Amino acid sequence: MSGVLWVAILLLSALASLGIGASVGFYLRSTVLGRQRALAELQVKQIVQEAENNRATILLEIKEESIRLKSETDTEIRERKSEVQQQESRIINREETLERKILELDQREETLKSQKAEIEEKESQVNELESRHTTELERISSLTITEAKDAILQKANAEMEHVLAKRYYDLEQDYKEETDKKAKMHLALAVEKLAVDVVSESSLSKVELPNDEMKGRLIGREGRNIRAIEQATGVDLIIDDTPEAVSVSSFDPIRRETARIALSKLVEDGRIHPAKIEEAVEKATIEIETIIKDAGEQAVFESGVRGLHPELIKLLGRLKFRTSYGSNVLRHCIEASLIAGTLAAECGADIEISKTGALLHDIGKALSHEFEGPHAEIGADMAAKYGISDPVKRAIEEHHDHEKGSVEAFIVVAADAISSARPGARKDTVERYTKRLEELEAVANSFTGIEKSFAIQAGREVRIMVKPEEIDDIGAANLANEVTKKIQESLVYPGQIRVVVIRETRTVEIAN
Repeated sequence: MSGVLWVAILLLSALASLGIGASVGFYLRSTVLGRQRALAELQVKQIVQEAENNRATILLEIKEESIRLKSETDTEIRERKSEVQQQESRIINREETLERKILELDQREETLKSQKAEIEEKESQVNELESRHTTELERISSLTITEAKDAILQKANAEMEHVLAKRYYDLEQDYKEETDKKAKMHLALAVEKLAVDVVSESSLSKVELPNDEMKGRLIGREGRNIRAIEQATGVDLIIDDTPEAVSVSSFDPIRRETARIALSKLVEDGRIHPAKIEEAVEKATIEIETIIKDAGEQAVFESGVRGLHPELIKLLGRLKFRTSYGSNVLRHCIEASLIAGTLAAECGADIEISKTGALLHDIGKALSHEFEGPHAEIGADMAAKYGISDPVKRAIEEHHDHEKGSVEAFIVVAADAISSARPGARKDTVERYTKRLEELEAVANSFTGIEKSFAIQAGREVRIMVKPEEIDDIGAANLANEVTKKIQESLVYPGQIRVVVIRETRTVEIAN
């Protein structure tokens, strides 16, 4: 029993403790909640106070911004009003100006109407006077208006021809430098295109024969041998009455020399038939190539020129078989190169350019029968093709031009002239030379107004003295053109001929 009581006491104690704990917990919780509530109310009051303060500040700022915007708006309105007033003022001024101008235009219109009436009246008077004057002029001159117009037109045509001629002369003088460079001889000069000049002494080679029986063997049965020789070499074989000799004719000196060597070998061998002829021609061709190469190398060695392309040396060697007025062109080039080197050294010019230009100045003659154009231009193009410098190319190209682009070009021209003009350098028959000069002077003298004419420089230039009282400066220019045309049409000549017309006026007074 006591145990149960004891348990009951413990249970009551526990329940009492729980009740006390719950009471204390509730009290404590109520106290904490009350404090939190008071703190929240205080914070709400502070927030409300801050909101009231911010509201006052914002209202003050809004009021100040409103005042500022109103002030700016008032200022802008005043400015706009001022601009509108100014525009209105300008419009008013423009309207007044337009009205004033309209009034002035009306006044001018009235003035123009009155002036027009006066002009019409004066025009009527002028027409009447013109009619009277025309009638009077017809009566005085005994010419109708149509006849007078024809006379005036004829005079105008004559004056226009003079004006055009003068204009042509002025243009020719103004552009003389350009036209001199561009004005080339367009006539294909046959002799310039051939390998040699057209003279029998230079176009024939003779082959000695042991006996006249050899002529028949060269001809062969039904002429087969001579045809084979001509076909293989490209030459003409002339078999005539000349004892123990035949002639080889060709304007290509290399072909002619090839044929000569081949014939000499055939005559020496004695066996002459088409197969042997081909073999001999082939050997002669190889021998000629060797001769050409050796001649070119020897020329380069003698002149002291270095650095030439092998093909240029071969072209130079081909000049060994080219002649001009009986003068060997290769020897002429070597001589001109040596002279040019001396002149360049004396003048302070470039010696290498001068010597090289003079050595190669006639190299175009080795190909002039294969290409169109003057040999100077052909030679310059070939030199440029094989790496020759531009100054040397210009010296080659300009050695026959009247305008030179450098000192070295002048030296090459001078060396060429010195080598060609020295005694014994060239030969020509006196009869042929005299006839060529006489024909050239006869063409010049066939025109009216000529006082004297002189053919100089072996017929490469003709100088014409005109009568100044009959031919003026413009007529002199026209005369030069006419003489040039007639020379081209009526004469056959190698190279180019320069026509120089000289008009000289002298005034002489004697003081006593």
